[in-house]
This record gives sequence, C-alpha cells and structure tokens, in this order.
Amino acid sequence: MDRTSPLNMKFSPTGDYSFNPMPGMGNPHLQTLLPRLIRRRIYLQPHWQRLELPDGDFVDLAWSEDPALARDKPRAVLFHGLEGSFHSPYAHGLLQKWKECGWLGVVMHFRGCSGEPNRMQRIYHSAETSDASYFLQWMQDTLGKMPTAAVGVSLGGNMLAYLMGQQADDCLLDAGVVVSAPLMLEPCSERLEQGFSRVYQRYLLNLLKQNAERKLRRWPGTLPVDLLQLKALKKLRDFDDAITARAHGFSNALDYYRRCSALPLLPAITKPLLIIHAQDDPFMTGAVIPELSRLPANIEYQLTQNGGHVGFVGGTLRQPKMWLEQRIPQWLSHYLDN
Repeated sequence: MDRTSPLNMKFSPTGDYSFNPMPGMGNPHLQTLLPRLIRRRIYLQPHWQRLELPDGDFVDLAWSEDPALARDKPRAVLFHGLEGSFHSPYAHGLLQKWKECGWLGVVMHFRGCSGEPNRMQRIYHSAETSDASYFLQWMQDTLGKMPTAAVGVSLGGNMLAYLMGQQADDCLLDAGVVVSAPLMLEPCSERLEQGFSRVYQRYLLNLLKQNAERKLRRWPGTLPVDLLQLKALKKLRDFDDAITARAHGFSNALDYYRRCSALPLLPAITKPLLIIHAQDDPFMTGAVIPELSRLPANIEYQLTQNGGHVGFVGGTLRQPKMWLEQRIPQWLSHYLDN
C-alpha cells in the first residue's frame, strides 16, 4: 500500500505486539507464501458438522472439538478467505491455538468451500452475511449463550466487517478481528490485474473455476454460465461479472464491488473490532486504509510495515512464529476470558 506511511498515522496502541518479519524473509511475496510452506502438517483433527440452511442449502462446520461437550467454553468463529477452508494454514493454525486457549473454535465454510458443491443457485461473496448471521444465531440457540468472537480473513474479513456494521448493536458477537481484508473491492480488484499480483489472480481464478465446474457437473443449471462460458473467463473481474454479480442480484462486477465494500460501514460498528493490514500486501492498495478520524473508539487499527497477504511470519527458519496466532488470541482474550 502506498497511500500513507505508517509512521505518519495515529494508531490505536498495540503495546509489544508489533510484527517483525523473519530475518531475510520480509519480501511481501515470501511472506504471503511462507505459511503454505511452513504449515504443511495439520495437527488438529476437527469435528465436522453439516448445518442445513432455511433455503435448502448447507454450510459445513469444522469445530476444534465436539461442541456438545464444550458448551461452557468461550467461542471463536473463523470466516475464511476466497476459496479457503479448514485446510488453509491460517485456519487450522488458529483453531489449534484457540483450543490451547481453552476456547471452542469453529470454521464456518462458505457455501461450496468444504469440498462438496452447494445445492442452490448461488454461492458466496464479500458481503453475503445471511449465512454467517444464521449460523451465529443457531450456535447461540443450540449451545446457549457464551462469550463469542469472530475472525474474518481476507474476503471473510470484509464480510465480517460488513456484518458488524450492518447489525451494529444487534450483532451477536462480543468482538471481532479482521485480517488482510479488501475493504474497498474495486481498487483491490484492479491491483490484482497489475504486475506480479496477476500471479495471485490466476491462482484464485483457477480455484474459483474448478469449484464452479464441480458445482455445474453436480448440480447443472445452478450457475448463470455453462461450462464453455466458465472456461472462457480470464480475470477475477470476469468471474464476478458473469457469476458473482448475476447469481446475487447485482447488475455487474462494478455494482457488486461498490455495494459490498465494508469500509463505508466501519463507523456504524459498535462492538470491539481489531483491523490488521500489512502495508506491503500485494492484494491491496492504500484505498483500504480507513480514515482514522472517522473510526469509532471501539475500533483499533494496526498497519504493519511487512506481512504480505495473511502472512505475518516471524521467528527464524528453525523456529518460525505465526504472528497472527499470537496477536489474535492476545487481543481476543480480553473479551473471551473475562
């Protein structure tokens, strides 16, 4: 991000929780890719559960343990990024950490992201909050009321911020954390069409197209394109034009981007929220940095100089440290443990 130097901004205090990248590994692309190289092994065996939705579709839940046996524990929910899942390094890493903290953790997979295509004529997007809202209410109704927080990563971060702004005091969460979120979708889409960031666009687009193809083969006619039209899509913006927008009632990708960016809703958020961005995030531009004078006192904003996109890898090669797994529990403990 190049809009503002972090040295010239007034941030909420972060104490000793600043991020220092692994020596020699401060490059934003290395930071972005390192978690996938370091976090190849999954130590947590999740408890899987399918949640049927009112419209006949479903979302799959990956719990840190059987929720029926952990009703009295504080709860931490993870909303993953574009085409993410429990198997994403940040997801199973945070779930493992939350279990060690004595919290009940859960990844709510967006429709179609758990490995099985969803049934209905829709998928998910950056401001599709109805499934998350339904899940949070269902969890409280089923397990009882306990301190509950949520973490949204990348696309899931924009969705979480949008949800918290949309619901304000009615939000069932006690606190939230948003990481590497594209809070202004249009400039972030443009950034992914430039320079080396096009590599990330190609990777994400391939994942989206593979998932869409599985859905079309399993449930023909449930997307507004056929297989030939799907294969012809060359950019994320093309996918959002042809599928995301049309499947969810937007006129085109630009309409979707402008109506679903969470940045304008931040002043409406009333629950505690921590937002974390890296200044060198190759998915972002300075447009995602909020105007701090417009943020309410309940929102803390932390802009690190390094970290890439959902990277934030410190320590050493022999003993790497995933900073998010330290920073997020430290911040949330005030709301979940007290």
